[in-house]
Amino acid sequence: MSQRNRVVVTGIGLRSPIGATPRELVDALQNNRTGVVKMPQWDAVENMRCRVAGVCPENTVDASRIGREFRRSMGRIAILAALATQDAIADAGLADDFIRSAACGISYGSTAGSSTEMELFLTKFFQTRNTAGLASSSYLKFMSHTCAANLGILFQCKGPLIASCTACTSGSQGVGFGFEAIREGRATAMLTGGAEENHLINAVVFDIMFATSKNFNDRPEATPRPFDRDRDGLVVGEGAGTLLLEEYEHAKKRGAHIHAEVLGYATNCDGSHLTSPSAEGTAAVMHAALADARVSSAQIGYINAHATATPAGDIAESTAVNRVFGDQTPISGLKGYTGHTLGACGAIESIATILMMNEGFIAPTRNLENPDPKLAPLRHVIGGAREQRFGVGMNNNFAFGGVNTSLIFGRCP
Repeated sequence: MSQRNRVVVTGIGLRSPIGATPRELVDALQNNRTGVVKMPQWDAVENMRCRVAGVCPENTVDASRIGREFRRSMGRIAILAALATQDAIADAGLADDFIRSAACGISYGSTAGSSTEMELFLTKFFQTRNTAGLASSSYLKFMSHTCAANLGILFQCKGPLIASCTACTSGSQGVGFGFEAIREGRATAMLTGGAEENHLINAVVFDIMFATSKNFNDRPEATPRPFDRDRDGLVVGEGAGTLLLEEYEHAKKRGAHIHAEVLGYATNCDGSHLTSPSAEGTAAVMHAALADARVSSAQIGYINAHATATPAGDIAESTAVNRVFGDQTPISGLKGYTGHTLGACGAIESIATILMMNEGFIAPTRNLENPDPKLAPLRHVIGGAREQRFGVGMNNNFAFGGVNTSLIFGRCP
């Protein structure tokens, strides 16, 4: 077996519906606070099922922290990514000249670019059939790799640039591909993660597939309900999560604070259906991540589930987890707090896994009151936050197209 570099997390930054700092995120998870709210501006849309979403509080999205010359090419999604990344860099304490060098790269995902900016551009063009007045910078805001590209320019990184656009695994692939780049010696540090902005179209595309929640529009705090017998679909959300990954010896030499070690990563494809999840593919990606991390299933102390609260998704996921772990490993899903943050969820939920590991607790699956007896048995964390120390945690995410990811994090000695 060839020598592999160890990879650690030395910087964390985020924007989410329940917090813009690690401490705020921990506090919300420990105190069962939701960021899902009513969206009255969606009431004008006929035949729409879901009218709630997870939204970042506006007082946490201070775009003025980003230079005006850089904001010209950024939509909200890139701004969220930039703010989270600024915080991660500050947390890591890496020098500006290092960030600007070829030793530092970017691996960042999103479902797409800024839907808001795309709507504005296309509406103006198709209403007028005239190119006059169209901003030349618009495409830079809604291109699929807008987050990775804008981060590269903002921080002047010269290393590898990877942009994952695989829907709900975009953020986890962002972390995973960055991990692989450092492990294989292609970079010393990588700015990794994913972002998403809230937009009506995100809800609509799931709504017309009958995948969204519809029974709790008057009680946004009661949805989504992962693994619950009364679950009725997902709720879209927004946010950004950035994990600054660094080669272990480099981090150790400079005396960096290490949040966690990235032990393993795997991604695969179901190869069976674009929208129907596969328990076989999901189980296979977890097995592959365990093999990559060189740990056994018995060593995993906590599983952060994708847990969308869709009928099909929860069935496939519970079946797969049961096949790999049985019903003895604590598991919870966090989308009851944030909604489904799509391209950001893999990064935000990875951050939450690391924070829970370091703080010695496991957040429960919010709104899980009556586990669906039709699902495979799992050791759900229900009710309040549970005090429990664990040394190795797994974060799983799955996406349309049969894309699956599994990341494994450990406490770094």
